[in-house]
Amino acid sequence: MKLSKLDLSNVVAIAHTQGNLQLLLDLGGKELEFLEISLPVEAFEGLQYLNEIVAQAKAKPPFADSIAMFPAKSPMVNALRYEGSNKILQVEFPSQTVSQYTGVEKNTCQDLQETGSAGRFFNKKFRGKYQYDRIDVDHDC
Repeated sequence: MKLSKLDLSNVVAIAHTQGNLQLLLDLGGKELEFLEISLPVEAFEGLQYLNEIVAQAKAKPPFADSIAMFPAKSPMVNALRYEGSNKILQVEFPSQTVSQYTGVEKNTCQDLQETGSAGRFFNKKFRGKYQYDRIDVDHDC
């Protein structure tokens, strides 16, 4: 699979009529361009779906970088970071990947920190129960 970077920031609106995907593009300033491309309605639906995903990602509250990770007592979890005002928990795994979970109550985070088996607790209480995103973390700092 080959991935390509995609920037749709200049797309103002989309529509689909009579087998054509219609795009309204902002060319900067006050100039707009209307494009019409022969594509099936699934292309239009795919762009709408992509727009929903991007909107949801932008709506997530930012995580305060000033809150330090604290170590976890588990071979399954390296460290945890919790931001209570937004109910966000970040979990760093041994692979150095970090997942950010939303809607996590403070007592659940405390239970995870205090449990004898963070891996077992995590699998029982987190997997499939919380929405999460994998995030990029700069480990050189």
